[in-house]
Amino acid sequence: MIRILALLTGMALLAACTAATPEEPLEDLGEFKLGHYVVFAGKAQKGPISRDAKPEEWEAALKAAVGERFTQYNGTQFYHLGISVEGYMLAPPGVPVVYSPKSALIINVTVWDDATQSKLNPEVEQFTVFETTTGESWLMGSGNARTREEQFLGLSRNAVGQIEDWLVKMQKENGWFNKRPGAETAPDATTGLLKPLED
Repeated sequence: MIRILALLTGMALLAACTAATPEEPLEDLGEFKLGHYVVFAGKAQKGPISRDAKPEEWEAALKAAVGERFTQYNGTQFYHLGISVEGYMLAPPGVPVVYSPKSALIINVTVWDDATQSKLNPEVEQFTVFETTTGESWLMGSGNARTREEQFLGLSRNAVGQIEDWLVKMQKENGWFNKRPGAETAPDATTGLLKPLED
């Protein structure tokens, strides 16, 4: 917990410059098809400079972002995502230019193969996510330029963008989503996600 809070404190004045939206062209994820996706934020630590946020708000925002992006992939093999929110900072209003904290999010992600009911990544993959900075938010500060809802949306979409980049990398390097012999059509996603959220 101390490490998460220290990291959030250090990120307070940092910013990101990349956006992630559902309309971006799909990447090469082989036979990936989204099955179950679980988001858990019950243990999330709030940074020292942050607006309040309820676990269910993070869970709803991230589930919506995951769904609107990854359900576009129409492979023939199901994979499940388990996401846990470890820490966050929703920038409050500040003094423009002089003191303009930025919003940030820390998540752990596990990918499960439906066919084998096993993890593709034995150790969780952790992502540190920053909100996209515009000229307005840089000058005025995120807390002044954006509502809580806009911060939730921006961080969630950027989180999905980072997850997607990682999945693409794993596909290229390790063939995570290659077609299995004899796999012609997508099966029913009836199997359950076992224990996707482990520290």
